[in-house]
Amino acid sequence: MKYVIIGNSYAGLSCVDAIRRFDKTGEITIISDEPYKAYARPLISYYLEGKTTDETIWYKDDNYYEKNDARTMFGKTVSSVDTASKNVVLDDGSIVKYDKLFIGTGGVPFVPPLEGFNPASPMMGTFTKLNDAKKMEAASKVAKNKEAIVIGGGLIGLKASEGLRALGMHVTIVELLPRVLGLALDEISGQITAKRLNKNGIDTVTNDTVIKINLDGTGNPESVTLKSGRELIADIVVVGVGVRPNVAFLEGSGIKVDRGIIVDKTMMTSVEDIYAGGDVVVTYDVINKRPNIIAIVPLACEQGRIAGANMAGVYREYPGGMGLNSVEIYGLPIITIGLTNPNDPSQSVFTYQEGETIYRKLVYSGEILVGAILLGNIDGAGILSAIIRQGAKCLSYKDEFLKGNIFSFVIDNEFEIYNINEGYAIRGDFKDLPEFSRTNWR
Repeated sequence: MKYVIIGNSYAGLSCVDAIRRFDKTGEITIISDEPYKAYARPLISYYLEGKTTDETIWYKDDNYYEKNDARTMFGKTVSSVDTASKNVVLDDGSIVKYDKLFIGTGGVPFVPPLEGFNPASPMMGTFTKLNDAKKMEAASKVAKNKEAIVIGGGLIGLKASEGLRALGMHVTIVELLPRVLGLALDEISGQITAKRLNKNGIDTVTNDTVIKINLDGTGNPESVTLKSGRELIADIVVVGVGVRPNVAFLEGSGIKVDRGIIVDKTMMTSVEDIYAGGDVVVTYDVINKRPNIIAIVPLACEQGRIAGANMAGVYREYPGGMGLNSVEIYGLPIITIGLTNPNDPSQSVFTYQEGETIYRKLVYSGEILVGAILLGNIDGAGILSAIIRQGAKCLSYKDEFLKGNIFSFVIDNEFEIYNINEGYAIRGDFKDLPEFSRTNWR
């Protein structure tokens, strides 16, 4: 059996792990357009901050590929997939044959139409790969005014800003939405996050966007013009608006794409023997009850494992996933789970706040918890995530959940939540019992 994995990614290597669990002898080939072994992409901002290095950013052992008897083709770009002949075609014209194919190509940066933007400039670019971080590190050393503009206040933009700030740059985030992390946070949590950024030398401009990058005589930025008419000095410009599934090379392949690759419960695409997972796929969103692109690492790993098992002949199903983001901004931990900004008036919202450091929000649909924002105090995030995913009825425990006086453990499908201060346990069975029962233990 010849397995080909496109993408040296979380999803791709999870697929490799699953294949090797069930097939010890099949041939595995991993193709990546980057020259590096697998590294932790969420850590590229830490690379700029010096918290991780060229020696510590890798997330697999040095002998991972040899241990799994996997052939690597790094620095190679796939130009197309010939599904009729089962060939992967590279941009140099070479061909890699497969019996089973996995596509884990992730996302590519989305760059909106922007006058003056030139990714070839050493002083501007995007921020999703290790080479992007290396480029920004070099740019900071020659920046005259030490001014950086980051377009986009989502996760990518915030982490790029932190990294640039650590290099001595003064950073301004320009965000089109009314707040940073606008799709995940609400007004209160967004304001708290912005204040933490401002306190640490990162300005935030919201409800505005960059419409033009003004260039100097060498083609590098010297300022930006905002839609509002403001002009801001800029030595460095980073576009961190977001990513879109990397699917352009699949044109003409017959693989069904609607924003991302469409897959079934086994992670197989519309073409037999071809599977996909990670940021490149559209899968079932258990909260919104519809197909969606949910680009987070845990789901990418799970999808890769499901695909790999099925590729090796062991049937597995992917149950669907939900949005979950975890980030720390200058010591302020933030976790968002599921539905955080409900539009349905029938849904209930409960909040708890302590000053400018702690904010917790729960969103309920009837008795069922469907979303949460945890800022400053993230206690119980794991069990809340499990409760939301399982659709458990828990409205009567909202006060305990809001205050975060819980810890938990899970054995098989059973779980227990202990409230230390009040002295009781909540017990349940995720598989068969969607409701809680309380047992006093004091």
